[in-house]
Amino acid sequence: MSSFEEDVERYRHELRVHCYRMLGSYDEAEDLVQETFLRAWRAMGEFEGRSSVRAWLYRIATNACIDVRRPRRVLPYQLEPSSFPATALPAREDVPWLQPFPDVLLDRAEEPDAVAIRRETIELAFLIAIQHLPPRQRAVLIFRDVLGWSARETAAAVDLSVAAVNSALQRARPVLREHLPPHRSEWSARDTSEDERKLLQRYLTAWENADPTALAALMHEDIRITMPPYPFWFEGVEDAIRSLVPNLTPTYRGHWHFIPTTVNRQPTLAAYLNNGFFALDIFRIEQNRIAEMTAFETTNAGRYGLPRTI
Repeated sequence: MSSFEEDVERYRHELRVHCYRMLGSYDEAEDLVQETFLRAWRAMGEFEGRSSVRAWLYRIATNACIDVRRPRRVLPYQLEPSSFPATALPAREDVPWLQPFPDVLLDRAEEPDAVAIRRETIELAFLIAIQHLPPRQRAVLIFRDVLGWSARETAAAVDLSVAAVNSALQRARPVLREHLPPHRSEWSARDTSEDERKLLQRYLTAWENADPTALAALMHEDIRITMPPYPFWFEGVEDAIRSLVPNLTPTYRGHWHFIPTTVNRQPTLAAYLNNGFFALDIFRIEQNRIAEMTAFETTNAGRYGLPRTI
């Protein structure tokens, strides 16, 4: 391996996390890291050492992410289990490209000179909320409030003046708060707690007993279930339970089995349908109740350190 490759490769994991925060897509983050290294190789002769290699790479990666152009998707309807579309609701913006990030790779990114990856800055709710910011504001907020960079360092990374960085941060913070879930203090930086593990176990027991009443008792009244990239969601306990009940019967789709794990630093159930890996159900828990479930269909068990079959 050449000296250049050694210099940049050590930052691969943390750059992947940075691009993931910027874009919300694991696959795109992977692609953008490769694009970052390609751009760095082409510009190697222009690097004068005025900043660290790490800061230089973050600047290249950030600009590569800013170059990505795509609209958010507006979902005007809630899906009820009986029909679609059914009940008209206020328009809701969705992130169709949202993907989960493996905790096994988050752990690798916590290298000696990387900032520890806090749960509150990698959870799905945070990632969705920051997608409402324009790309450069999003980058400023990540550098200042997530990575802890100074205004001067941030200005160099996003090609703005220090005054413009401070202004962008002042505009970004209220927008972020507006789109974060309520009770944000309930999901501050911490690992999956013992209470959350117990709640997940009660959920599994209720599922194994095919007991919708017990499932409903574990949910907030305004629980939301989403299934990116599908353009629908279920909202409220009644519709959430109606969406789950058919799956409690093996004759509907088959037998379900679950393995508790964590993804995006959140409590997660790896779902197996007829013994084959099928999906990840990621939970947001508030006040010891399930506030949101995000289900991702995926067959890439290895990415998440999971077996393909059980």
